[in-house]
Amino acid sequence: MRSKNHIRSKDMRRFNFISHTVMIFVTIMAVLPFILVFMSSITEENTLVLNGYSFFPDKISFYAYEYIIMNGKKIFRAYGVTVFVTVVGTSINVLISSLLAYPLSLRDLPGKKILTFYVVFTLLFNGGLVPTYLMYTSIFNVKNTIWALIVPNLLMHTMNVLLMRTYYSTSIPSELYEAAEIDGAGQFKIFSTIIVPLGKPIAVTMALFSGLSYWNDWTNGLYYLTGYEGEKLYTIQNFLNKVVTDIQYLNSSQVGSNSEMLAKLPTVSVRMAIAFVAMVPVLLLFPFVQKYFSKGIAMGAVKG
Repeated sequence: MRSKNHIRSKDMRRFNFISHTVMIFVTIMAVLPFILVFMSSITEENTLVLNGYSFFPDKISFYAYEYIIMNGKKIFRAYGVTVFVTVVGTSINVLISSLLAYPLSLRDLPGKKILTFYVVFTLLFNGGLVPTYLMYTSIFNVKNTIWALIVPNLLMHTMNVLLMRTYYSTSIPSELYEAAEIDGAGQFKIFSTIIVPLGKPIAVTMALFSGLSYWNDWTNGLYYLTGYEGEKLYTIQNFLNKVVTDIQYLNSSQVGSNSEMLAKLPTVSVRMAIAFVAMVPVLLLFPFVQKYFSKGIAMGAVKG
């Protein structure tokens, strides 16, 4: 008996060692790109051009961050637009998703199968890029407005609705609904007093997913923001994309000799600094929502 317990204990230690080693390796691989971006942003420009990207640069310079502070009016405006779009879009996304997920989680909802089919169908199929673009620009007139960064493609995700529905139906006891109905509570009362407090883990998880989508999105700005009016609404991702596109264009054979225009564009280290600054809020926020994120994913996707 002791020998069996000893073998099990030995196997468990071996398994823990291997699993921890693998997880440490995966974690390092995930963190290294962030470190490389930061080290590139504080690398002296000539060193960066000559030696390329390095974790241990020969010369360190904080010119990139001085550039952001001294000449960063457009950068700070893009940063502000990004924060506004992320906060507003994420809030609306979670509210709409939870309002749709709650009735779909009810067992006795009339027409539940039809509604569920409609939700799943939109996950698998869409109208295509051109019809969607024409609808938003010609009918809803979101072009060159702040809504162009909030509504198209990001306002609600079907997968979020399905995960929230699964969480509500499997993790919140149905007896709570019945007790509330006996006390005379309506559906909105049940939603606000039972679903919202008990559904905090899945709500935070979906908010993180949605927030990352809004924060990293640049396609909406590419499609729906044009001209000078559109540039004033650029997010930090659109600003970075424009900088890279302009540099590629000016480095082409047709206009590569225009050194004055090239000199006005941000250097490689400045671009790395802007990218790193764009990452910072997400890096700072994630540790505070990690416990909700893990619980929401486990109970919203594994159960049911």
